Amino acid sequence: MDFADSEDALRRVFGYDSFRGEQKEIVEHVIAGGDALVLMPTGGGKSLCYQVPSLVRRGTGVVISPLIALMQDQVDALRDLGVRAGFLNSTQYPDERALVEAEYVAGELDLLYLAPERLRSESTLRLLDKGEIALFAIDEAHCVSQWGHDFRPDYLSLASLHEQWPSVPRIALTATATEATRKEIASRLSLESGRHFVASFDRPNIQYRIVSKKEPKKQLLELLRGEHAGDSGIVYCLSRASTEKYASFLVENGIPALPYHAGLDSSVRSRNQARFLREDGLVMVATIAFGMGIDKPDVRFVAHLDLPKSVEGYYQETGRAGRDGLPSTAWLAYGLQDVVQQRKMIESSEGDLAHRRRQSLHLDAMLALCESVSCRRAQLLGYFGESASSCGNCDTCLMPPESWDGTVVAQKLLSTVWRLKNERGQKFGAGQAIDILLGRKTAKVIQFDHDSLSVFGIGSDLNESEWRGVVRQLLAQGLLAVEGEYSTLVLTPAASDVLGRKRSVMLRREVRAAKAASSSSSKKPKAAVVELSPEAEPVFEQLRAWRAAAAREQGVPAYVIFHDATLRAIATSAPGSLDELGQVSGVGENKLAKYGEQILEVLAG
Repeated sequence: MDFADSEDALRRVFGYDSFRGEQKEIVEHVIAGGDALVLMPTGGGKSLCYQVPSLVRRGTGVVISPLIALMQDQVDALRDLGVRAGFLNSTQYPDERALVEAEYVAGELDLLYLAPERLRSESTLRLLDKGEIALFAIDEAHCVSQWGHDFRPDYLSLASLHEQWPSVPRIALTATATEATRKEIASRLSLESGRHFVASFDRPNIQYRIVSKKEPKKQLLELLRGEHAGDSGIVYCLSRASTEKYASFLVENGIPALPYHAGLDSSVRSRNQARFLREDGLVMVATIAFGMGIDKPDVRFVAHLDLPKSVEGYYQETGRAGRDGLPSTAWLAYGLQDVVQQRKMIESSEGDLAHRRRQSLHLDAMLALCESVSCRRAQLLGYFGESASSCGNCDTCLMPPESWDGTVVAQKLLSTVWRLKNERGQKFGAGQAIDILLGRKTAKVIQFDHDSLSVFGIGSDLNESEWRGVVRQLLAQGLLAVEGEYSTLVLTPAASDVLGRKRSVMLRREVRAAKAASSSSSKKPKAAVVELSPEAEPVFEQLRAWRAAAAREQGVPAYVIFHDATLRAIATSAPGSLDELGQVSGVGENKLAKYGEQILEVLAG
């Protein structure tokens, strides 16, 4: 298809009347031949920023993406829109690759997706030289940054694209980047002189909640049954064993769930991912190996059962919820052992001192977010350099926690850790310190004669759970540290000011009331999902049933046919002709021709 301009392509192919936010400015800049670095949140419409210019400019848009397992779905979705798209990666048979290469050389592709490692191959570079390139799009550009959370060595060679094809515009895109990451992306991709577009990182439809981890299985089950029954969602765990354990636990409790981690056979991973994309109401329990590029719009929740390693990683992972703009939940259960485990992993990591320091800074920022007494969203956006006022839609806004002067309590704990270290030079973990403070004569306390310490029993004003919270917060504030194979507690140099009464310590008091009850009654995502009249609601369900059947027949995810938002618009407007149906947002020319008559039949009853 030939297009008069970007808005013509947007309307005819994608069925939208106008661009959102900075999309228009980015698209026009790239169409004019300019380079760009685009930072835009997940679900913000990054892909249109290179897809539309690829349709308007002469030649083929070449998209560099690490998402090999998802390329087929991406291409299927574009072809369903009438876009001539193809991909080249290691999953294809030789004859399949040969066909795509021939289409590219003949100028019969609008978009060609490539894995970054293919650009190390001379044969790929020679192939690209045989065709006309409209632009280079470098997706998931944070993969080039060692400061970021998902470094991929293959991305380091992408700066050479500009050297070999200096007149071809490049657009690099990512959903997360601090100032440090942004500068490194620009430097490594030689994009310093390109225009930088930074959209708002705010996802107002996502409710951020962080709870104290007590009984994680029970807490997760309450979240899923109480607020997200029948919803699709992702549960993130730190270890492979945990993903298997929690997936089995959910299945045993009547919730359909699948595991996903790098230790599974690749065919099992692919099958589980395909089921998650194609089926409604399925929960994926996964390590962070899962999720990048997942374009499923109706993920209603993302739950973390272990502390993420960085705010960037947390933002990227939670951003997979609510891509359709409807209310969704980002829920994290976090406890003392998470802090101990992360500190231990950093100390034992194979990287150099600078790498460990970067990891520590990432963890410190994540801990600050967890222990915040102010708006979670404002702190999250502040990490990315964006100012915001209280959002009214996170746990600290809905149920503000108290902060209290915990100086004396901190002194008690720090004194106990100091005395434990100085008893014959031995060191102990948090459990021993808490037992001493609570005056418990355990076998270990008696064995080491710790019931004779002056601090024995001086902490009865708090219970064990509260003391563990104090330990966690002192670790977060840098007054305590973890060291050694057995995760023993030691004082940091900063602790001396607290013990010497030169510094006060403010602590966050745990909110004892159940947050889920408040949230499920006033902020339950399902309540706002369907904004339909009583007459339109059964029509919407009929359209969903038709879509599910069409998706099964074609072997593609349901959202490739139409998003829920488009089906709701159709159900509400009840078009009586193809012309009227073509006016609905999200119904482009190709989809109108392909599905229009079928939809009108459903509407006619």
